[in-house]
Amino acid sequence: MSQIFFRQTVVYEEQAPLSLYELHQQIREELEVAFPDSYWVVAEVAQVNLDRRKGHCYLTLVDKGDDARQMLAQARATIWGSRYQMLARYFEEKTGQPLKAGLKVLLQATVRFHELYGLSLDITNIDPNYTIGDLARQRLETLKRLEAEGLLEANKELELPLVPQRLAVISSATAAGFQDFMHQLEHNSYGYTFEATLFAATVQGNEAPASVAQAFAQIAKRSDQFDAIVLIRGGGSQTDLSCFDDYKIAAAIGNSPLPVLTGIGHERDESIADLVAHTRLKTPTAVAGFLIDRFREAEEYAEDLFDSIRMFAAQQMKLTDDKLERLSLRFQNITRQLLQANKDKLEALSRGLLLKPKAYLEAQRHFVSDLDKDLNAGTKDLLHERQRHLQELSVCVEGKSQRYLHMKEHELNHLVHCVETEAKDKLKQRQLTFSKYIDKLAYGAKGKLQNENHRLKLLEMSIEANNPEKLLLRGYTLTLLNGKIIKSIKEVKTDDVVETRMQDGSLHSMVVNIDTDEQGLK
Repeated sequence: MSQIFFRQTVVYEEQAPLSLYELHQQIREELEVAFPDSYWVVAEVAQVNLDRRKGHCYLTLVDKGDDARQMLAQARATIWGSRYQMLARYFEEKTGQPLKAGLKVLLQATVRFHELYGLSLDITNIDPNYTIGDLARQRLETLKRLEAEGLLEANKELELPLVPQRLAVISSATAAGFQDFMHQLEHNSYGYTFEATLFAATVQGNEAPASVAQAFAQIAKRSDQFDAIVLIRGGGSQTDLSCFDDYKIAAAIGNSPLPVLTGIGHERDESIADLVAHTRLKTPTAVAGFLIDRFREAEEYAEDLFDSIRMFAAQQMKLTDDKLERLSLRFQNITRQLLQANKDKLEALSRGLLLKPKAYLEAQRHFVSDLDKDLNAGTKDLLHERQRHLQELSVCVEGKSQRYLHMKEHELNHLVHCVETEAKDKLKQRQLTFSKYIDKLAYGAKGKLQNENHRLKLLEMSIEANNPEKLLLRGYTLTLLNGKIIKSIKEVKTDDVVETRMQDGSLHSMVVNIDTDEQGLK
């Protein structure tokens, strides 16, 4: 231990120690000599921080190599304000999205070392073509993976109901597109009713794929409660759409047990989510219009189907009636002809029998009898055969008509059930509204009755206070003439007998003299 200490002491005495600042100065000078030019560097953006006041952009760059879970290198980088505005705008115009975390970029940078802040890179240029190629590669790899897993066409193979009314909506609750979508559904000109349930999710930024996938998982647990899923975004810039190329969202759509309709709100390109979805529409309002039009088409189809069934049944009945009538006339004519022919033959035989002996007549009688029996039997057999054939035709026509009518009646009943369900839902809503109005009316009537009762009590108290009997108790008197209260001396004259009522009795007086209060009259 002493020998090692001695050697360190010798080194210390031969070379004076450097301060940290001096050491960093030497490193900076060596790096400036070793890396005098700018260099093109491929790296992944791990973090982006903007200085809003000065306009500078500070980046954290990483190199993960082929294994995304392993980090091989990391460095700080700076794009100074004057250059950042130009580079950021150019990069966004070319790639369709801003410079953000998760992108692979090709940067032209100069190596810098500061005594206080350490090693960093000053970025002077960005090649957007490299990022575009990397995004295209990622998109192609995602499509190949979805196709290999059988998810690229899986959702399109699901059958979208004829009238999708129960909708599971994935969107941000505050998004303008969601508000427009709901407004158009609720205020459609046909009065159709839709039941939309919002599954709130983040629809832009790095958190969007996980948030949207989680919403799909929640809907899958309640898939029997919905007819279709609507994924809408609306509002915002076109640069926020890259999240819809993420595998998580595309896989969630491909594995969805319900058909998915997208209205992400961009027209220039199709996202991978649009390619995987059952039906792709441009905007949220376009999705609402598609659902309303589908409802209207179903209603028109039901009406046309009903008219077709009615017309077909009428035609079949008319054809059957005509055919039966023709067969009946034909049988009548055949029977009439046979009877007439046999009648003529009998008459001819009768005339011949008058000229022949009795034995001949008897033989002819038997012959005629046999002919009559044969004729009757032949006629009956012919009528029976014709009747059986007619019954077979009638049964065949009736069976075909019943089967066709039953099939069409089943389809019509299904549509009527849908309309009745909607009508019942509306009736329940109206009943709830009516119940609220009844409660409000009862409450208002109760308050009105209480106010009127209070006012009547006040009137009763006022009338009771002015009761003449109570006034008499206070010492006042009432003067009456012929049972009527006298209010003025003009109502009496001399020699009239008046009645004066007091508290404990009445006095009857005769008017002797009338003194007029001139001032009072004035």
